[in-house]
Amino acid sequence: MAWLTRFLAAVAFLAIGVIFSPETFGSTSEGQNSSKLSVYLKLVHLLSFSTAWGAALWVTFIGGIIMFKNLPRHQFGNLQSKMFPAYFSLVGVCCALSVAAFGYSHPWKSSATAEKYQLGFLLSGFAFNLTNLFVFTPMTIEMMKKRHKVEREQNIGDEIGWTKNKEVAKVNPQLAAMNKKFGMIHGLSSLANIMAFGSLAMHSWYLAGKINL
Repeated sequence: MAWLTRFLAAVAFLAIGVIFSPETFGSTSEGQNSSKLSVYLKLVHLLSFSTAWGAALWVTFIGGIIMFKNLPRHQFGNLQSKMFPAYFSLVGVCCALSVAAFGYSHPWKSSATAEKYQLGFLLSGFAFNLTNLFVFTPMTIEMMKKRHKVEREQNIGDEIGWTKNKEVAKVNPQLAAMNKKFGMIHGLSSLANIMAFGSLAMHSWYLAGKINL
């Protein structure tokens, strides 16, 4: 029930923020009159984008590295196989919401060139993320499980950080072939993840230029 408590707390704070927003009291910020629909679309876009950005930042540069350095390699791999589908699903949904909200607020025909580029960045992030979710991640997990089976037969995989895999692969052609294929698929998955993260980073610069602090 802990997740439900956290979810309800987040919803409660969001509701309080809406209640005490300037639009609720009939006033506007900096003399700009915006419809409630426009404000809600901005809220959806901001929350979705920030969630996707934060999740990508943590998983790519912080959480994964900490787990790799502190968990036995097979345990780390098994955890990643459960975490990555959830991660890519979350980021995919957030990117879809961001694209929908931004696209509705900036119709293509009447949008400036800058907005068209931003929609393109968001769509790129969404596409790279879906590619990871439905193509590279399933392939990576499948190859990882096959490699784990071979490694267990060689009594390796329980080490933390430094691995005996390369030493054993020198005298085990099957493991060497698996390493090569796994490295290729994992490399493509990492590249797609970085490209998605980069697309979101480009959009963050655009949003920063729109915020008045």
